[in-house]
Amino acid sequence: MRTKIANASLALLLASFAMASATVFSQAAPAPKSPKKHWQPALTADAVHNSAIVIDTHADTPGRFVDDAFDPSTDAGKGHWDFAKARKGNLGAEFFSIWVDPTIYKDHYTRRALDMIDSVHEAARKNPRDLVMAYSAHDILAARTGPHPRVAALIGVEGGHAIEGDIRVLRDFYRLGARYMTLTWSNSNELGQSSGDLKPGDNGRPKDPGLTDFGRDVVREMNRLGMMVDISHVSDRSFYHALVVSRAPVIASHSSSRAITNHPRNMTDDMLVALARNGGVAQVNFNCGFISNDYLAQSKAFEDAHPAEMKRAQQLWLAPKTPETRAELDRLQAMADAAIPRPPLSALIDHFDHMIKIAGIDHVGIGSDFDGVQCLPLGIDGVQDLPKITAELTKRGYSATDLKKVLGGNLLRVFTEVERVSHQIQNEQNPDKRPEVEIPHSK
Repeated sequence: MRTKIANASLALLLASFAMASATVFSQAAPAPKSPKKHWQPALTADAVHNSAIVIDTHADTPGRFVDDAFDPSTDAGKGHWDFAKARKGNLGAEFFSIWVDPTIYKDHYTRRALDMIDSVHEAARKNPRDLVMAYSAHDILAARTGPHPRVAALIGVEGGHAIEGDIRVLRDFYRLGARYMTLTWSNSNELGQSSGDLKPGDNGRPKDPGLTDFGRDVVREMNRLGMMVDISHVSDRSFYHALVVSRAPVIASHSSSRAITNHPRNMTDDMLVALARNGGVAQVNFNCGFISNDYLAQSKAFEDAHPAEMKRAQQLWLAPKTPETRAELDRLQAMADAAIPRPPLSALIDHFDHMIKIAGIDHVGIGSDFDGVQCLPLGIDGVQDLPKITAELTKRGYSATDLKKVLGGNLLRVFTEVERVSHQIQNEQNPDKRPEVEIPHSK
């Protein structure tokens, strides 16, 4: 007992001495100086761009794969997309558009779509060091990691007419890699009304019935599969119907702002706000006709003055190319370019800026429409010029964090959420059986 008391006393004494010493030393010795903070410059626009996962949700290059036997390992020439250009633009992922011309391929839309889907898979098979098929958000990230990052190739079906009214074809497209489908192209179809062929109603306003019952079923099945619902090209009413039906965020794969450029293909501010509330993302389209009112007016005047030449140019643009037809198309395009100046790059950046202000920084991205349009703004000649978008947005005050969202982070977020909702639906024990409120049709 005495030993324990003695030991305890000794411990107490030592503790008291240690406290006293600490007090003396703290009074005698100055506090250590904080290490100097070294000033670090803000990341340059190039550094931000090259460290981001850059995702473009719309390139029509499969048409060139099929019709022109184009090999993306070779120089695309005046085309917008090849591997060298993609590397220069630090492109991380491309959604290749499967667009089936509804006039040329009438009665065999699905067969044409399958040819185009196959062409994307073949491009990846033949060029494994440059391109890899991707089927999920995780696959995109995996493609960009390691010592030899590759472009992740994904598939988007542009226009629900490609499934020919058969929801089983939708499921097959998903199995083949389609991860979004645009409900309509410029033509209305079994799914719903397009913005491209609206007819006047009895009241003089456009008649817009919106989505059909089948279209709503397709949206639900896309939610179940994990396929993003794309509302580019659809009518305004079809857009709102899709938002009501979809349990997952939706995307506009290639649409710009109607407040800036008054074109029915673009999105109103109200639509942008609704899309943001849905959690979705609007990917800005680069097409001159969708980003500049001046270009639209000048194009209309030129077409009125040269109807035969413009009709011929459109025919050549849509048809498979030969050296002779390409030379003729180049001549007609040069004639139009001389009469209709390309909009400045600032016109495109104005759309990014406005859409971000309306929808929020989390709801805007890139949907170029490369190889699907005949005119891009000055300074944008293909995928190699994507860093210029980052540079211009940097000049307007956007931070590195914000820029990485616009360059691809927002699309990855939506894609991941669509996958989560799909898993939830597939694992539900009690499916949603609530009756759907009927939306009155316009007269």
